[in-house]
Amino acid sequence: MTADAGQTGGSEERGRTRRVRWVAGGAVVLALVFAGAAAFASARGGGESGVPAVDSADAGFARDMTVHHQQAVEMSFIVRDRTDDEDVRRLAYDIANTQANQRGMLLGWLDLWELPKVAPDGAGPMAWMEGMEGGEGHGEHGGGHGSGGGGGLMPGMATKDELKRLGALRGEKAEVFFLQLMTDHHLGGVSMAEACASLCAVPAEQRLAKGMVEGQQSELGLMRDMLAARGAKPRT
Repeated sequence: MTADAGQTGGSEERGRTRRVRWVAGGAVVLALVFAGAAAFASARGGGESGVPAVDSADAGFARDMTVHHQQAVEMSFIVRDRTDDEDVRRLAYDIANTQANQRGMLLGWLDLWELPKVAPDGAGPMAWMEGMEGGEGHGEHGGGHGSGGGGGLMPGMATKDELKRLGALRGEKAEVFFLQLMTDHHLGGVSMAEACASLCAVPAEQRLAKGMVEGQQSELGLMRDMLAARGAKPRT
């Protein structure tokens, strides 16, 4: 086999690997709604009477974070098609895979608890954080960006215009804007997860929230370095 043929074969193999990874990521979004099944038993906390109330922090965090995570998955799939940079594509894949998995767990718990997936009685996003600094979606890391889609603000959420702009960019400009949007998004997610770690009563959900804080803080450092390598900075 010639060197050119070997290079062509390697390129095709890498292309197949990328396609397989992203097809798997797409399946995650649809299929991992059931991923919380394995954690159902531990989610009951204090036994049969341990199911959270509909207006509890546990239920509110589960509802709001599913919406928050869904947008992170959406942004990750947008940038996938806007850049060939392997580092950005790898980060986007990791975010989409992790947050779709966590979203599935949260939706699974809401199903287990037989609680609605939307806030009852027209309550806006982040009502479960009321009384805390940054409650009702106006957290320190909200930055004034974005609507949570429920009539109020949710920390770090991108606006429809920002998502549209991301979809119109290519190459390094798309990479920078994605990293800036996701930095805002992670900062908002960290503030929400820290609140659940303090307010939620279900041990399994508290552990998940603490894991979100650790994982997203690590990715914040990585994204800061990736922006610096492109001569840019976070917006926040």
